[in-house]
Amino acid sequence: MSVTAAGISSMATRQILAELAAAYEEATGDMITIESVGGVDAAKRIRAGEAFDFAVLASDALQKLEADGHLVPGSIIEIAESPMAMAVRAGQPKPDPLDEAAVRKAMESAKAIGISTGPSGTHVQKLARDWGLESEGASRLVQAKPGIPVAKLLADGEVDVGFQQLSEMLGAPGIEIVGLLPESLQPGTVFAAALCKAAAHPDAARAFIEYLVSEETAETKRQHGMTPV
Repeated sequence: MSVTAAGISSMATRQILAELAAAYEEATGDMITIESVGGVDAAKRIRAGEAFDFAVLASDALQKLEADGHLVPGSIIEIAESPMAMAVRAGQPKPDPLDEAAVRKAMESAKAIGISTGPSGTHVQKLARDWGLESEGASRLVQAKPGIPVAKLLADGEVDVGFQQLSEMLGAPGIEIVGLLPESLQPGTVFAAALCKAAAHPDAARAFIEYLVSEETAETKRQHGMTPV
């Protein structure tokens, strides 16, 4: 077995990366290990100097890490765009169509709204502010702990409606995905990969990142709810 490259990622790309790492190992013999945690925690661990070879996070999070000197300059490469979706507990009524008015009504009427600690959660908080729901609605925003999917909050009955990246909702038990947010409400979250300054195996990591942006990975990304870029 060739040298192992070790990476860290946010939960949104966990399933995609696990599948692609296995395919890459089978094709090349190079072993790739990836730890998937909450994006906020991943950034903290990189800042703390943990020895990861590469990171896969939302592109804006990587840009901040690069600016602060934790990534190899110029190594950020976009992998896929990840649309946001809205979901409810299984068996609950679903608005149709899911237009901007329906999303707003769902947020206004929900007793509790599930959001993540990642970019999708930040986006819902912004929507609440933009729609004047912050003062009376902020207390209803229930943020899942890092690494815990919003789908679990829904399935456990802690929230009535939830918002997160589609990739984290697909196949989750106990929920029904209403659909993608309308284009006017999509935050346009892009996930990217980059080399860490603390990399022990930069060449192996760079080769895997090149694979992540290759055409042969496109279908896997689509199957997991993301769009190749």
